[in-house]
Amino acid sequence: MAENTAEEFEGEEVEVVVDAAMAGERLDGGLAKAHTVLSRSRIKDLILNGAVSINGAVVNEPKYRLTEGETIVLLAPPPEEAEPHPEDIPLDILYEDDQLIVVNKPVGMVVHPAPGSPDGTLVNALLFHCGDSLVGIGGVKRPGIVHRLDRDTSGVMVAAKTEAAHKHLSEQFADHGRTGPLHRAYIAFVWGMTETGKGTVNAPLGRDQNNRLKQAVRKDGREAITHYFVEARFGDAGWDITRVQCHLETGRTHQIRVHMAHIGHPLVADAVYAAGYATKINKLPSDVAGPIQALGRQALHAAELGFEHPMTGEEMFFEAPLPDDLQALEDALEGYDKAFAR
Repeated sequence: MAENTAEEFEGEEVEVVVDAAMAGERLDGGLAKAHTVLSRSRIKDLILNGAVSINGAVVNEPKYRLTEGETIVLLAPPPEEAEPHPEDIPLDILYEDDQLIVVNKPVGMVVHPAPGSPDGTLVNALLFHCGDSLVGIGGVKRPGIVHRLDRDTSGVMVAAKTEAAHKHLSEQFADHGRTGPLHRAYIAFVWGMTETGKGTVNAPLGRDQNNRLKQAVRKDGREAITHYFVEARFGDAGWDITRVQCHLETGRTHQIRVHMAHIGHPLVADAVYAAGYATKINKLPSDVAGPIQALGRQALHAAELGFEHPMTGEEMFFEAPLPDDLQALEDALEGYDKAFAR
């Protein structure tokens, strides 16, 4: 199938005849491979909404298995006006072109509107900054979004400004850097001193059965793999804090927070997964305890992001420095170590 742009098929029928290579595949997967613009998740949404027919009959089951010779027709509607509204919210832009935008997300900003957070989100800010070019890209409620960070996690994020860029970037994030150029590095400050300078946590994650707002390690959970590397150790008798760099091989909700807690090193100031460590602050010198008490959020920052540009193929790399609150914590930890010549 020839290369398309979003404008070439908006409101038009796209026809695909199932060949031997596509036979046996799921409908959503086969269409995603045959189509060069829409992402698999967007195609799945279109299938569920009745936009796809096979041999003239509407099929709204993404898992439908294809048979050679079938004719698939996808009616891709024009991009819908996004439900979120534009808001003039300042953005820390690290890079921008006509395909994508890279920003340094601040602490406290939700990525996309959700119950309880209808506005003030990154999506609202992007809609204002990018204008009509972003409307409907990748879906109505999360236009342009290909990955996310928790509200209280700061750092580098990329958003797509075209359907083609959204598809390409989404595929890279789905691969998690296993075979492609995607690179994500997070800086975390964790309680305790890890036994080794590096390690891997391979523990499946799922929803906590006792608290729907939490994730937990579960045998029946989804595969989750986190690699960590020690960058610095701080502390004294009775307390230790370690700065680690984490790389994700999967992208589960709260993955780093749950995995580090699972191995006995929860993130500093994590009220959800390190609640039992709150009393540790009482053992800290006041110069260190102060910055931790001031955090009000988990000590986690998305420091590095690398990916292949969806159009040029160039490998892009971006860094975001520690935000002020985490920098204050690190300065306090380093100052303590220097004062006691550790």
